[in-house]
Amino acid sequence: MKVYDISQEILSSNVYPGDPEPEIIKLYDMNKGDLYNLSAFSMCAHNGTHIDAPAHFIKNGKTVEEIPLDKFVGNCFVAEINGDVTETSAINILNKANEMDAGERILIKGKATVTLDAAKVFAENKIKLIGNESQSVGPLEAPMAVHLTLLNAEIVLLEGVVLNEVKEGKYFLNAAPLNLKNFEGSPCRAYLIEY
Repeated sequence: MKVYDISQEILSSNVYPGDPEPEIIKLYDMNKGDLYNLSAFSMCAHNGTHIDAPAHFIKNGKTVEEIPLDKFVGNCFVAEINGDVTETSAINILNKANEMDAGERILIKGKATVTLDAAKVFAENKIKLIGNESQSVGPLEAPMAVHLTLLNAEIVLLEGVVLNEVKEGKYFLNAAPLNLKNFEGSPCRAYLIEY
């Protein structure tokens, strides 16, 4: 069984422009004579590999703990695309994924941006999750419309995954977030298992 860790290391992870960077706080340190090591950390819920819940962009939308875990766990299709994910490419991705019984969760490998037209295709097809390697599933300069389309359809966003060692195809995904009550996002340790 081959397992691919598709998560960024948190303390050195990518940060969306303007968000605070992760920080480690050494509370006790054996190298300084303490009896044990004890650390804390501070981070934005959207640093590194993370999920977006509907509450990220939707007032009174579902928060992290309200999302059923089956959205984050199950068959997944990894599609490789560079450039814009258009309406046509979204349809092609779903056709390939559905042929492999992996159309509920889609990960996009490459320097890809999900367009509004593609987001509408994913929303109409009621997928459970869409993920990508960027820190935002939509265009960095204007992510709102894509986020609203997907999150209004209760599609979970998995952003900041690392897919450089993963080939296009079907996998088993686990990207369960931390159980953070009333949070609009959460870091996660996402991984894929090769069939």
